[in-house]
Amino acid sequence: MADIVTPEVRSRMMSRIRGRNTRPEVVLRKALHRRGFRFRLNAKKLPGSPDIVLPRWKTVLFVHGCYWHRHPECRKATTPSSNVEFWTKKFRQNVERDARNIRDLQEAGWRVGVVWECAIGRKPPPHLLQELEEFIVLGQSDHREFD
Repeated sequence: MADIVTPEVRSRMMSRIRGRNTRPEVVLRKALHRRGFRFRLNAKKLPGSPDIVLPRWKTVLFVHGCYWHRHPECRKATTPSSNVEFWTKKFRQNVERDARNIRDLQEAGWRVGVVWECAIGRKPPPHLLQELEEFIVLGQSDHREFD
């Protein structure tokens, strides 16, 4: 199926997609802050510039969009029907970069949590916040995905 807009319009549309301060990030940050967590944002000195950095617990959180980061078996992780080769390569590179960043952070002694956009929704469910709090405070694993 061909794209229904011109390449210029598509480029303008794609350029407006934000990489920081997305709705899921802001919603999760507010919920964590209400629970008493204090954190840094987008630490550029750390691999992958994690969305939320909790230095006190040596823990970082990434808030991944299901579409861009290819959440397995998620209905939001679709592939466009036009320019399939480009998108397949782009998504593969995103997933490889994510894995590399997680590995580098763990090697540096950080614990890494990945929170998927679909798990957060408009308001994070209480069980998600409870699981995140336990992951952050108890530190029982080096890596965990929340979906």
